[in-house]
Amino acid sequence: MIAVTPELLRRFDVPGPRYTSYPTADRFVEAFGQDEYVLALQQRRLGSAAKALPLSLYVHIPFCESLCYYCACNKIITRHPERAEVYLRYLSREIDLHTAQCGVGQVVSQLHLGGGSPTFLSDDGLRSLMAMLQRSFTLAPGGEYSIEIDPRTVNADRLALLAELGFNRLSFGVQDFDPEVQKAVHRIQPAGQVFDLVASARALGFESINVDLIYGLPRQTPESFERTLEQVGRLRPDRIALYAYAHLPERFKPQRRIVPADLPLAASKVAMLSQSLRAFQDAGYVYVGMDHFALPGDALAVAKRQGRLHRNFQGYSTQPDCDLLGLGVSAIGRVGATYSQNAKTLDEYYDFINQGRLPVVRGLALTRDDLVRRSVIMALMCQGEVLFEPVEQAWLIDFRQYFAAELQALEDLQAQGLVVLGQEGIEVTAMGWFFVRGVAMLFDRYLQADRNRARFSRII
Repeated sequence: MIAVTPELLRRFDVPGPRYTSYPTADRFVEAFGQDEYVLALQQRRLGSAAKALPLSLYVHIPFCESLCYYCACNKIITRHPERAEVYLRYLSREIDLHTAQCGVGQVVSQLHLGGGSPTFLSDDGLRSLMAMLQRSFTLAPGGEYSIEIDPRTVNADRLALLAELGFNRLSFGVQDFDPEVQKAVHRIQPAGQVFDLVASARALGFESINVDLIYGLPRQTPESFERTLEQVGRLRPDRIALYAYAHLPERFKPQRRIVPADLPLAASKVAMLSQSLRAFQDAGYVYVGMDHFALPGDALAVAKRQGRLHRNFQGYSTQPDCDLLGLGVSAIGRVGATYSQNAKTLDEYYDFINQGRLPVVRGLALTRDDLVRRSVIMALMCQGEVLFEPVEQAWLIDFRQYFAAELQALEDLQAQGLVVLGQEGIEVTAMGWFFVRGVAMLFDRYLQADRNRARFSRII
């Protein structure tokens, strides 16, 4: 990793997509619904992909016991566990609707439980969920099976259950260890609790442990965040995800409880990011890309070195690019050249399933141009380079002619030392890797036509 100055960070502190897909989810349309999604599932079943390529599964568990004020996720705050029992019954029916179209026993190499708080589910609920998935799909040996953990909802025994159920990766939501910051965002979890849980997880043999951090939260200062970084250094998780807090109270109601005067100034946010990059570098972490860091021996860092990094709706992954089934309320999926999203409210989600319909309410069938640009953007986001010839052969285009405007725009980034434009392709420099979203944005046809980018998070 190289030194990234606060001046550079400020220069590129602009909103932009995270490119977990292209086109991005804000481009999905209601004209794409259940019928179009069923067709994509049937085409997969009849094609070669069903046998040759494994599936990825995402399961959304929307429930949380308490509200975190910074949260922008699709969640339901409740202390009634019976609501989860009802939800699991509907989830089972949604799975059956899927297997009726794509077949029972499809091989799955990646599973991720997100939310909300998946650990809101009781032990019996977690067992029930995994049983229904294993009844309908074949979980491949050596796959990635991960779950998001709210440290306030688990203990060592629950971690042991997760290991027994087949999970091999954990992601702990930490955000910040400072008590004053935790109070300001309504998420109290002592550092000692997290340290004990991580120690238990290591003793149980989990392959990878991730910690989520957020900078830019209320009452954070560069000094207080430095203390959190020191604690994370002692915790030494295998992976770290570092996100910038985006304060959008007009879009996310919980954020209205945050006192604007408590938010750090832009200069302080840049200082926190700069010190984070320095701290992780000093601790020996590899900058995988965007918000992700990993120890050199972690599978994500190895994949980065070997050019095997992939990207999907959950972020960077070591798993090959494959179709993704999104299960549960608001879940997003990808099948073939389509994207889809389920209903965002429980009532609507339940209503679809009661009608015997898959709960898809919007999505997108990708055009040829979308597919060409997706290949370029994902190559930039994952490998940090695009070679012209493979793209030309795959899509029967003249790269320099097809992307003439984009190549001209890249000349400015080349002058700033972020990319190198060669005869054979585009290479993102070591410095440019920190701003790779900004490079990818130049190939986003929708974004270039729509300058209203305030809905996106900052690119650094």
